[in-house]
Amino acid sequence: MADIKYYDVILKPVVTEKSMGLMADKKYTFLVHTEATKSQIKEAVEKMFAGAKVAKVNTMNNEGKSKRVRGTMQFGKTAKTKKAVVQLTEDSADIEIFEGL
Repeated sequence: MADIKYYDVILKPVVTEKSMGLMADKKYTFLVHTEATKSQIKEAVEKMFAGAKVAKVNTMNNEGKSKRVRGTMQFGKTAKTKKAVVQLTEDSADIEIFEGL
């Protein structure tokens, strides 16, 4: 497994209607590195966002989809992704990147 630093773990936040609804329960959704573990995701969130204390991390591996290439019967695949839903504790501070949305 590659040596992943905490700033390489979180790639970008997921902004969907469902993820915005989960923010009321202090649950935040991120796209993360495909080889990142739950403990690495927890460490990355706590280091990147001041005052955030993680209670629980749930992860999902999404396989790449098959796509047609160049209009023929050749098929390719999109990249695999991994999503993480991070549950913060009750006394934790909110994550600021989601405040203006």
